[in-house]
Amino acid sequence: MLGAKRQGVAVWLTSLKFARQLRRFGNVHYVSKKMKYVVFYCDQDKLEETVEKLQSFTFVRDVKPSMRPYIATEYQNAKPDKAKEYDYKMGI
Repeated sequence: MLGAKRQGVAVWLTSLKFARQLRRFGNVHYVSKKMKYVVFYCDQDKLEETVEKLQSFTFVRDVKPSMRPYIATEYQNAKPDKAKEYDYKMGI
């Protein structure tokens, strides 16, 4: 399991009493009581079957996997501004 790629999944529920059942699919990271959703992480290779299984439950309103693994995080022009660099050195 070490080094396994993980991906976040947001699940909107009809009631929060079912949030505890989602622990068997992955690591629960956050539960929003106000908006009734749960964010958890699962293995990327098991993502499709996990989403299908979650959508089959009656207490699940919507399931959205995170798009973060598909977004490029390497930027072409990542040179810091000289003025900002001076401010950082000053401790401002």
